[in-house]
Amino acid sequence: MNLFKPALILSFAFLAVFGEATLFAPRSLLGAQIDLLPALMIYAALNADIVTLSLLAVFGGIWFDSLSANPLGVTILPLVVAGFPVYWQRDLILRGLPFAQLVLGAAASALVPLLTVLLLLNSGKSPLIGWGSLWQWLVMTAGGAVATPVIFALFEWFSHTLGYQPRTEMSFRSDREIHRGRK
Repeated sequence: MNLFKPALILSFAFLAVFGEATLFAPRSLLGAQIDLLPALMIYAALNADIVTLSLLAVFGGIWFDSLSANPLGVTILPLVVAGFPVYWQRDLILRGLPFAQLVLGAAASALVPLLTVLLLLNSGKSPLIGWGSLWQWLVMTAGGAVATPVIFALFEWFSHTLGYQPRTEMSFRSDREIHRGRK
């Protein structure tokens, strides 16, 4: 079993959550913080196994909630809802097309905050919701949509550069003719 891809996905999730919590430039420039976890869930749903997808949802949700005002664990279920249907239908999805990646990233980036707010409202919490929330939701959706093809390209580069690439060529050419006997 190759542990390179799961380790890379979980490390990127940790760094993405940490970066979202510490970098204030995107938040002050756009008025909202772009969440990279839904885009990463789409990548993991299309390119990793179910264990990696589950670990990403659980650990990514816990890391995100521990650095935000959310109750611990509330983001896990929205990440699962965004990633698992894509995983179950990944044979039907054209995962190599940037447009498909963009659309899936936009859908996941729109769905995760909505489900998180619904869970917070149903649990008796009162999150701050106003007209500014619509702008933040739109920025998060657009940012996640743009980030998804970038994540796919970045992970493809990491996999090609740092990962093990099996050698597929043979030592014998197929057009080579072997003559046996005397001439």
